[in-house]
Amino acid sequence: MLLREAIGSGLRRVRTARRRTLRDISRAARVSLGYLSEVERGRKEPSSELLASICEALDVTVPELLSEAAAEMALELAGPVGFASRTDEVLVPIGQRHAELRLAGRPGGAPAMGTTDAPVASVCAA
Repeated sequence: MLLREAIGSGLRRVRTARRRTLRDISRAARVSLGYLSEVERGRKEPSSELLASICEALDVTVPELLSEAAAEMALELAGPVGFASRTDEVLVPIGQRHAELRLAGRPGGAPAMGTTDAPVASVCAA
């Protein structure tokens, strides 16, 4: 989940809990209705000034909204109970993973010729 998606869903949750319409909030925050809708759907990322204006119209503080967004992202990152979470994964440097992928197509995972691990074949002219 992206931060803009978590912020958008938090804004929508607050707005609907307060039984306010998009039009009402867009007018109070001086933001276009279409833009506010895009923000709530996680398609647009508001600037800090616009986010503060939207939060003020919703009578919620920016820190409260961001805390809720962080908690939502943490729950998604943890995943369902019983499944491995992303924190269980091992991070591999990009270059190392790329080398492993190149070797995966070779018989027995043999290193490419010219590397220190591979024997160099001698070529005889016939």
